Amino acid sequence: MIPKSFRSAGSLAAARRIFFAGMSLLCVVPAFSQKVHDAIRPLPAGAVRLDGFFENDIRNSIDHWNKGVVPYAAMVDFFRNGRSQFALGEMWGKAVRSGCMFYRYTADPELKEILSQTVKDLLSTVRPNGSISCVPPEKQPDGPGGDLWERKYVLLGLDRYYDLVEADPAVLRAMTDQADCIIEQVGEPPKVPITSLGWSPNHIESSTLLEPFMRLYNRTGEKRYLDFARYIVSTGGSEGYDIFRQAYDNVPPHEMGGPYPKAYEMMSMFEGAVEYYRVTGDEYVRRSFMNLYDNIRRNEITIVGNGGGDQPYHPAVMGEGWDHTAVEQTNPDITRMMETCVGVTWMKFCSQILRLTGDPSAVDEIEKYIYNGLLGAMKPSGDGFSYVNLFNGEKVTNYGWGTTFGSLPVTCCNLNGPMGLAYIPFVAVMESDRGPVVNLYNAARAELSTPQGDSLSLRIETDFPLSDRVLVRVDPHAASLFTLSLRIPSWSERTVVKVNGKKVRSVEPGAYLSLERTWEPGDRVELAFDMRCRLLDAPRGSNRAGDSFQALVWGPIVLARDENIDPDYDEPVRVVAGKDRVVRVKRVAPTLASTRLEFEVPTDDGPIRMTDYASVNGWEGAHICTWLPVK
Repeated sequence: MIPKSFRSAGSLAAARRIFFAGMSLLCVVPAFSQKVHDAIRPLPAGAVRLDGFFENDIRNSIDHWNKGVVPYAAMVDFFRNGRSQFALGEMWGKAVRSGCMFYRYTADPELKEILSQTVKDLLSTVRPNGSISCVPPEKQPDGPGGDLWERKYVLLGLDRYYDLVEADPAVLRAMTDQADCIIEQVGEPPKVPITSLGWSPNHIESSTLLEPFMRLYNRTGEKRYLDFARYIVSTGGSEGYDIFRQAYDNVPPHEMGGPYPKAYEMMSMFEGAVEYYRVTGDEYVRRSFMNLYDNIRRNEITIVGNGGGDQPYHPAVMGEGWDHTAVEQTNPDITRMMETCVGVTWMKFCSQILRLTGDPSAVDEIEKYIYNGLLGAMKPSGDGFSYVNLFNGEKVTNYGWGTTFGSLPVTCCNLNGPMGLAYIPFVAVMESDRGPVVNLYNAARAELSTPQGDSLSLRIETDFPLSDRVLVRVDPHAASLFTLSLRIPSWSERTVVKVNGKKVRSVEPGAYLSLERTWEPGDRVELAFDMRCRLLDAPRGSNRAGDSFQALVWGPIVLARDENIDPDYDEPVRVVAGKDRVVRVKRVAPTLASTRLEFEVPTDDGPIRMTDYASVNGWEGAHICTWLPVK
């Protein structure tokens, strides 16, 4: 049944007039009626400042992508003049969304001006029916063209701008007009069903509108947006398959959605499901997204933190669908896998699970992807990301969905990669009701408050992951009782923690260490992680030709052989390891200035050189070997 609050165009217009009269008194509206509150919260904008390892990558992307080559005006022109192929209207929202998250971190005035100008430009394209769309009203909603997917990204881009850059009432009006137009067009008959709209076989992409509609409901309190979100959930999220029910029933991800288990779009929809649960407390929806999270972790995520592939189950999805990839990752028939859009959306989905539940396994997944898959997909020049990524052979590629602006190729993954970088400071240090929560251990400074409201400074001093030692300086304004929660990575089996020189007992891997005490200015917490190099055997997937491979992982860092420094990079070897599967690697000075970590690895035929996976530069034709063929 169609909710009663899905009103006529006339009543919607009246509602808008009343709403904006009230909004003249308020710039930002808090979340309405949330039944479920997060266990962990992000710190305010600008509270976290990174240094070194990640900071350089973030600045590289901001300077050379978001403030560099992004063709904002040409992306806006898709809404003004139309598009030449499906879904190109997603590009503007993605570019602006990451820019806004970067602005949250940097408060860069030049970036703000770029964002403000392109938002102003976009608002000049609003159509007579209130939509910002690549097609005129008489052709809306354009299913095969991806109209709803494009409008979803318009909403997300504007939402981030309004929330993080400038609370401009004109931007909020554009969002509500856009959403109201969708409500007028899409729904139960005689409207167009949402599951009939889209370019894919099951049209799952259109139901990703769930996230921006929940954000808009939280911002405005307007019940019609929550009603439309309920409608999306009631449809099951795709044509012919109830994705929520399949997740609830623990159907493996590669079997969800029939012939099109599209990884990126599926997780994007479930990001909205988490927002929906926060408001409604719907336990059916919660069980659905928690099951999906657990099943993706177990069945799809590879050693570099990403997933999806083109073999053996779904070659038609071109490596962008779930394919039991955790088990199949050494299958030599795979030619495309681990789309950057998938990895970044997995990272964002994990951050939702982390905030909601406080489960540190979500940070393990985020950390694994950042150090390996995310940085490994980034161009050294900072102006783009690989589309899909391989373990062996050609590591990176730009071939995939997208278009060219002049000589600049732009893909969905070029646009999503920076969002992954922008999420690093968002999750690095957070807070709970009990006190600060340290998730990532790169050098950083965080300014926050104690539960009593007093100022508190945390300084993380380290060159991690180049070494295993971390010092956290805890400086409250005055002596204060609170809990400092430190994530102990699951890979660190023997972590040593000391508070002011005194060793802490019962430090468990894969859990938060909760240090509750009266903290005083100048207190110190020292951590020593277990960075021993571990030898992994290939999982036994469907293809026996993929069995005789091994990989090495040093702390959170996956190692690889690099053709740039080793012409025998793909020759079979037998790595020397102890009975505990620990390899005694020796860290050495990098051969190339661009390499972050390099090791000498013992084999039966003598030592070989391996670097961190992320440092292998495949953009100029060199190859990689991550899963080593066993001699």
